[in-house]
Formats: sequence, C-alpha cells, structure tokens
Amino acid sequence: MTTKIVIIDDHQLFREGVKRILDFERSFDVVAEGDDGAEAISLVEDYNPDVVIMDINMPNVNGVEATRQLIEKHPDSKVIILSIHDDENYVTHALKTGASGYLLKEMDADALVEAVKVVADGGSYLHPKVTHNLVNEYRRLSAVGAGSSSGYSSQIEIRRPLHLLTRRECEVLQLLADGKSNRGIGEALYISEKTVKNHVSNILQKMNVNDRTQAVVVAIKNGWVEVR
Repeated sequence: MTTKIVIIDDHQLFREGVKRILDFERSFDVVAEGDDGAEAISLVEDYNPDVVIMDINMPNVNGVEATRQLIEKHPDSKVIILSIHDDENYVTHALKTGASGYLLKEMDADALVEAVKVVADGGSYLHPKVTHNLVNEYRRLSAVGAGSSSGYSSQIEIRRPLHLLTRRECEVLQLLADGKSNRGIGEALYISEKTVKNHVSNILQKMNVNDRTQAVVVAIKNGWVEVR
C-alpha cells in the first residue's frame, strides 16, 4: 500500500527537505506540494492524499485555519501540523481544529516518518517534547482540580503496572512520560530503536490505547509513572 502525501509549507528549502526524507520511504508518495494554506482544499480534492503535512505559519491562510477549513469540508482528512511552537496552547488549538498530529520543526527524520505512518494508519502523533509539555500541563490542572493542596505531588503513589506490563515496558513507559523519543529511550536503556518500537507497540496493545500520548495520560491517571 502506498501512502499519498501532500506537503504545504511556504519555505521552499524546508519543504524540499521534508520531501527528500519522505522519498526515502518506498511506501510514501509525495503527490503534490503547496506554499499557502489556501491551496490545501484544492490539492486534497485533486489528489486525495492519505496525509497532509501542513506548516502552521504561512501568509494569507495559516496552517491551523487551513486545517479547520479542510476538516470542515473533508472530515476524513488527516493533517499533521509542522510548527516551531511547543507551547501547549498552540498544540491544543491545532488539535481542536481536527489535526491528527503535531510535529516540531526540530524533529529528526525518524520522527517524521513515524508520524506519517501512525497518522495514515488512523492514529495520532505528537512530538515527544510536545507530549511532555502537555503532560506537565495536565498534572498542573489536576493539582488545581484537587484543591491545590500543599504537597499534592508528593502524595501521588507511584504503582508500577506489573500486572499489565513487563519491567522493561514499565521503564519505556516512564521514559515516554519524560518526553523521550524512540532514539532517546534507546540511548537511555542501551537498546536499539527497533527494540524500543516493539516495546511501545506492546505497551499500546496491552493498555488498549491508540498512541503514545494516550498511553502517558492513562499512566498518569493511574499513578504508573512519575511526572518529572
């Protein structure tokens, strides 16, 4: 199966770099490119892509507004936002408009490829740094909701889910909560990225969640990880 991709970014050099990375994947086919969010709808209608990669900062129609318009007209569209902003306000706004993924432009090639595969398969993907920021915000709001009692964080009991995951999978889950990428997890545990991917897949399956972000949120709610 070939994954058809449309790239929309007003910086030609960056767009070409993204295309070059995607072209290395035999199952990917970049079918069209655009430099303005206003082109998104027409390109989707012309090429029917599986995934649209959309820059957030563009003249005329920015990526978030373009995503909103695109999802409104074509609800099944799958959009990955590219951004320089890791602030949770940007992320949540983009996700509310219907984006399935959010990547920072500091991403490496592996993250881009993984994001496209996950989103094309119906999942969602957030840059690890963004996940970490959202987790911290979730923790802050939880503390406020609990009455902002002093020592709240110290009262959280960390219980490893050994009834569900292996010890190694617990370690991987903790590093996911720390905002580590697959490469970062591999370096921390001295294992290969392929092994990390296998562990992450097993974790998602055992926890019955669709993506890494959901796994981290569920783990926090259950007290399975520390938010450091």
